[in-house]
Amino acid sequence: MAQVITITSGKGGTGKTTTAINLGVALRALGEEVMVVDANLTTPNIGLHLGAPIVPISLNHILLGKAPLEEAIYEHESGTKIMPSSLSVRELDRVRFSKLQEVTKKLRKEKGYIILDSSAGLGEEAVAALVACDDVIVVTNPEMPSVTDALKTIKVAEGLGKNVKGIILTRYTGEKSEMPLSHIKDLLEKPILGIVPEDKRVREALALKNALVYTHPRSKAARAYKKIAAKISGRRVKEDAWYLRVMTGLGWT
Repeated sequence: MAQVITITSGKGGTGKTTTAINLGVALRALGEEVMVVDANLTTPNIGLHLGAPIVPISLNHILLGKAPLEEAIYEHESGTKIMPSSLSVRELDRVRFSKLQEVTKKLRKEKGYIILDSSAGLGEEAVAALVACDDVIVVTNPEMPSVTDALKTIKVAEGLGKNVKGIILTRYTGEKSEMPLSHIKDLLEKPILGIVPEDKRVREALALKNALVYTHPRSKAARAYKKIAAKISGRRVKEDAWYLRVMTGLGWT
């Protein structure tokens, strides 16, 4: 039975979609069966990130009962399965976000991981993605507003009875203007699954309309995502010098 993980964030712009895609591709590279579902129906980005903004059948069609589930599943060149949402706004008023739970119930019959890329914030759409999953991963940046919103998201997820698997800190530079890592750890009180550094290769991968882990596998950010994927799948993580330097003294390794 597949494990359904919702990737969410308290605010937009944290790198949530980039995280969902690259964790999926990294898990697939480890031999896992993976499907990434664009559960951000209002502002979907999975298709845009992967060079397929318009597809014949999308998650929207499934939620509206217009097509069978398997017709909305596509395959990335990495072998990762993808279920995009539609960019069209015409059907949004007829889509019931709560039906996402029915979709994930069917997908659980598969093996491996189902990764839901949630909408940001704590609106009805984001909550529907939390209800539909088994575990939650919260993406945040090392800034007070982002971390505060991450804390709110954790509380809502726990209120729904969901297991918050941990936090992924993205766009980290180590500058003094950023919130100290020790403070983030103390405030959120959840495992830090990994820290993804600010990396220009992320923008390059987006321009190429592909996953960073696939196009720039040796970049710092890609290596960080691969470490996180290894942790999630229970594999031994080989630390590099940058990771050890950042984590020293924080008890996260």
